[in-house]
Amino acid sequence: MTITSPVHAADMAPARPLSRVPAAALHTIPEDLELSADSASAAPARRARIFAHRGASGLFPEHTRAAYMRAIEEGADGLEIDVHLTRDGEVVCFHDPTLDRTSNGSGAVAETTLEQMRQLDVSSWKTPVLPSRYGTREQQLMTLQDVLELLISAGRDIALAVELKHPSPFGHALEDRVLKVLLTYGWDPETSRIACGEHSVEITFMSFAPGSLLHLADMAPAEKLCALFTDITEEDVDVQLAHVRFSAALRPVVAAVMRGTVRDSEALVWNQRVGMAGPGIDYVRDHKAEVKAWIARGTTMRVWTVDRVADAELLLELGVQEITTNYPARILQHVS
Repeated sequence: MTITSPVHAADMAPARPLSRVPAAALHTIPEDLELSADSASAAPARRARIFAHRGASGLFPEHTRAAYMRAIEEGADGLEIDVHLTRDGEVVCFHDPTLDRTSNGSGAVAETTLEQMRQLDVSSWKTPVLPSRYGTREQQLMTLQDVLELLISAGRDIALAVELKHPSPFGHALEDRVLKVLLTYGWDPETSRIACGEHSVEITFMSFAPGSLLHLADMAPAEKLCALFTDITEEDVDVQLAHVRFSAALRPVVAAVMRGTVRDSEALVWNQRVGMAGPGIDYVRDHKAEVKAWIARGTTMRVWTVDRVADAELLLELGVQEITTNYPARILQHVS
């Protein structure tokens, strides 16, 4: 597959930083804040692998250096990250396509340069004061390269689940740029690992967009590709139509497209075009027969977002192999 350069939206206006830091939400630190003394020690046998959803995002702002470092400290088996391309083609860890919810900036990530994003405050919206060991406020915005540096220096085998966020104005240039970055770090497409001394970083790729996974299939092994999906609710459709004119008229079309995408993702799993299925916990509750069938066929299940011990126990009973959570220490304790 040819690695292409992303289209530069040079004619787009840059993001507009606000003159204030958003008022911090009332943020009560749960008991999980106390780090177990043996969290960083050798992991005991586990009934499922635990991925930290956007880092330890139940405790610290999602996709920040603090959230990632905390998840590694707690002993998470891997990190889950969402990636977008900036206007100048850099891969940044950010969930939303816009800056507004989790920073003091405004506008689209795709219309913002990496230098502009580095100047934003991406942590005060949740945690105004971070423990100093997790870096300064200016160090919290993370690129894919930044995350790889953290994982390579973790001193143990660890995994990275990269979610490609679509629709992207850059199309599949997002996937191509991610692969190019990985290759510069010595990523081996055959094993999908980056060697670092006696340890390695395992890379898997995820997306709600079937086309993204099919594009990656030219380079990445099927067993490292994860189709994400969940049942589409009326609320999901409302979110898609929130800023669309004539939304009432478009509603049936949008709902049909969204449900069609879910069916396409399920088909990737049934047809074994991908080796991993990534349903939400609500989907699992409603489709236990399908989950059991996929596991029996050798499919790896990676279920999100699981913060309740009761939900984790349900997944273990079903034989789910991987769990994604905002509170890795909490769920690790239960599955170990």
